[in-house]
Amino acid sequence: MHALQYEITLPADYDMEIIRERVATRGHLLDAFPGLGLKAYLVRERQAGSPVNQYAPFYLWDTPEGMNSFLWGPGFQGVVDDFGRPVVQHWAGLSYEEGPATASAPGAATRRRTPLGEGVAPGEAVAEAVARHAREARRDGVVASALAVDPRHWELLSFTLWAGPEAPADEGERFRVLHLSAPGRAALGAGRQW
Repeated sequence: MHALQYEITLPADYDMEIIRERVATRGHLLDAFPGLGLKAYLVRERQAGSPVNQYAPFYLWDTPEGMNSFLWGPGFQGVVDDFGRPVVQHWAGLSYEEGPATASAPGAATRRRTPLGEGVAPGEAVAEAVARHAREARRDGVVASALAVDPRHWELLSFTLWAGPEAPADEGERFRVLHLSAPGRAALGAGRQW
């Protein structure tokens, strides 16, 4: 599993209806994309209390071929054409879990980043994070959750989809989910990814 996200931060007075329309008319194009586990079309809006207006899609790829096909093909080129080329963040997958609300359509998402200090043994820290992730994924309202790591910056990433329109306030950065494409969600597997 590979996690990927890019953030397009928009002006404070940007009409976010443009993004909602973009997702409404184009979101379905990845509903059957080969190699894609899931894509959550995420936004944050100043009018809803966010510090920024932002379009920040989050992907879980089941295969590197699918991810590469998207990045080097017309899908990502459409983003580049409309917004410029954003920095694409990438994490190696550690764990994926379906939650108790797995049958629900997600309305919110959270992203939490946790640095791994220099004095921490990476293997021990990852093992503890995977065990914690399995417990956290069983909480009420969790649709699905992924844990990944960026070994360049030694950062853990926890990404969770939530049922309902609001995510818990203490879970990290909060996003609204406008659409979920999940053609290979079942193929992401459960639990540890190695």
